[in-house]
Amino acid sequence: MEVIDLSGRKGLVVGIANEASLAWAAARHFRNAGAELAITYLNDKAKPFVEPLAQQLAAPIFLPCNVATAGELEAVFDTIRNRWGRLDFVFHSIAWARKEDLHGRLTDCSADGFAESMLISCHSFIRMAKLAEVLMDKGGSLITLTYYGAEKVVDHYNVMGPVKAALECAVRYLAHELGPKRIRVNAISAGAVKTRAASGIAHFDDLINESTRAAPLHRQVESNEVGRTALALVSDLMSAVTGEVLYVDAGYHIEGMAFHGMTIDRSETGRITNR
Repeated sequence: MEVIDLSGRKGLVVGIANEASLAWAAARHFRNAGAELAITYLNDKAKPFVEPLAQQLAAPIFLPCNVATAGELEAVFDTIRNRWGRLDFVFHSIAWARKEDLHGRLTDCSADGFAESMLISCHSFIRMAKLAEVLMDKGGSLITLTYYGAEKVVDHYNVMGPVKAALECAVRYLAHELGPKRIRVNAISAGAVKTRAASGIAHFDDLINESTRAAPLHRQVESNEVGRTALALVSDLMSAVTGEVLYVDAGYHIEGMAFHGMTIDRSETGRITNR
């Protein structure tokens, strides 16, 4: 019988907000497989929601990490270096946009808002890769989360579409640059899951219903399915996989059905109707 064993491995999970977070699902699978984890929380307001989860994971490192606050991300990696001396994997699950930019047209997005979204949602992963590189002298795995709106237009995803597209491109370039050091870099494109971050997207329930209807499996994705994929990615089972965007979306991305303002009616082959 083959099992995934991460005993002795050290991982950093950034982005747990509460029990609904995809980062929490991933962290539980990492821990159940035997990994020791460093867990971060955004700020004092978020700490009461994340601390009990970190305690469940018996996380020996639990620190604040707002990537927009100077020095906090570096402090996390300094602690990891001083406590562990190395790092085997990083799970990056943070994204942010101003409300007016997330709910408004990309056409109207301010330069400052766009820059902030890019810095927090995309460049933070690049920063983590740089900080992790020196701690992964025996190789490692970096994982981030993305969404189908990076590839095709999804109504109401707005500014996060180009930001996530940049993140996916960064995954490929980081995989190219870090590959010689046996550091693998991948993204998981998760289907629509009800998380705190997703709640900020307008008409998210409509997106859930549409993706459930259109996906070949005709169901929603569960957070544990994303977590299990992350577990496989950090393990030796996928030791030759890097630079990839792995879709965990019940097959939604293969259908090519999400046209802006239209959807295909399966009851009549080829018929396209307005939403």
